[in-house]
Amino acid sequence: MIFNGSGYQKQEMIAEYAEFVDIFLPDFKFSEAELAKRCMGDERYPGIALRALHEMVRMKGFLEPWDQTGENIARRGVLVRHLVLPGKVGNSLDVLRLLHREFGPGLPLSVMSQFCPVPECSEQKMFQRGLTPDEYARVLELVAELGFEKVYIQELREETSFLPDFKDPLDPFPGNRQNPSMD
Repeated sequence: MIFNGSGYQKQEMIAEYAEFVDIFLPDFKFSEAELAKRCMGDERYPGIALRALHEMVRMKGFLEPWDQTGENIARRGVLVRHLVLPGKVGNSLDVLRLLHREFGPGLPLSVMSQFCPVPECSEQKMFQRGLTPDEYARVLELVAELGFEKVYIQELREETSFLPDFKDPLDPFPGNRQNPSMD
């Protein structure tokens, strides 16, 4: 069982989840309280997410086995995901420094570049563009500088086939198709 969440979980609930969960895939979105407040409505997100992450790691450890080839399927543990946001590289750098300080270079990470602006972003005057190669490179440079040992790095692309398109409710994620020509 995999628990895929925002990182915004109550620490005291993690033990209950852990009874049924083998792998935790929490996001760690924000290190900046003000950004968390603007995006999630709660400036407490960094502290809440950090306490929850500590408990997840205490309960399950780091993701194992670690195999970037995909040949050996992970059985248990924690892998932290972080989505780099356009114009907010400082937030990402601070997230990486915080995670390194708290858990060390062995913490498994997934650094994601897949942000794609949606109409709601324009309405709120936030994140109105995609991530630039320079922004993503700055984040990946710090990943290497800090010596993180277990990192999945998402390729930066201009388009994403994994952004849901709910115009077709029977097939909202075209990126999940094995062969797009097979309809």
